[in-house]
Amino acid sequence: MDHCFDPFEVAAWQADRRRQGERIGLVPTMGALHAGHLALLHEARRRCDRVVVSIFVNPLQFNNPEDLARYPRQPVADAGLLRAAGCDLLFEPVAEGIFRDHSPREYDLGGLDLYWEGPDRPGHFQGVVNVVERLFHYVRPDVAVFGEKDRQQLTIIRHVARSLHWPVEVVACPTLREADGLAMSSRNQRLDPADRARAPLLYRALQAVAQAAFYRTVEQVRQAGLDLLASDPAIRPDHLGIAHPDTLAPIDRWDGLQEAIALVAAHVGPVRLIDNLVLRR
Repeated sequence: MDHCFDPFEVAAWQADRRRQGERIGLVPTMGALHAGHLALLHEARRRCDRVVVSIFVNPLQFNNPEDLARYPRQPVADAGLLRAAGCDLLFEPVAEGIFRDHSPREYDLGGLDLYWEGPDRPGHFQGVVNVVERLFHYVRPDVAVFGEKDRQQLTIIRHVARSLHWPVEVVACPTLREADGLAMSSRNQRLDPADRARAPLLYRALQAVAQAAFYRTVEQVRQAGLDLLASDPAIRPDHLGIAHPDTLAPIDRWDGLQEAIALVAAHVGPVRLIDNLVLRR
């Protein structure tokens, strides 16, 4: 496995692979890798000849400096996991490199940031898109693979890629879960044993929503999830709601929809977790 820190080295690497007619897949991550990330790598491998995994804890997408400082980092372990999984190139830039000669810009997010994580984390999605554009600029991937756990992020990246005609296929992979249903996340490492035991309640709340969806009113269905979260006062929800599957705008009626998305964000102890689930009629 090659390991690059300088974006221009990555640009030279991908240019050489392209001259050989190879397709390149990219898996953008912030490190602290787990089985969910490796599933993204395997999907990229299935579609491409070469796979690049980037690790960069992007300061532009953190609106809480303490959250940025506490984000888990394990570079040696991550490199070992990627080497064993067959990654071709680990791209691990620093901020001064990836944002060299780049001024952060405001992207048209199509109003997709007006709900859910948008109001809770002002500027977060602009920061995400800025760094994704930089990664695409240097890696020039044919395919970029993202997880559905960050569904709003995925929806926004797809929107920007389409509207700006980025020559990248954005591929989604299903959320991987622990045996008790907790969505795999790097942030799970920060949960102490008591909080780790209660964290699966987020998924059970989404399941409660899914079981009642389309049979009761949207508000009744939403309340079923909120009631379950309220059963543990140590869990502090930021939001739990039901959204249109395409726009992610909140809905208050089913209006003939065959699918919807339930989304939740909550603080479990000091750690903020998110999850979502597709609701099908």
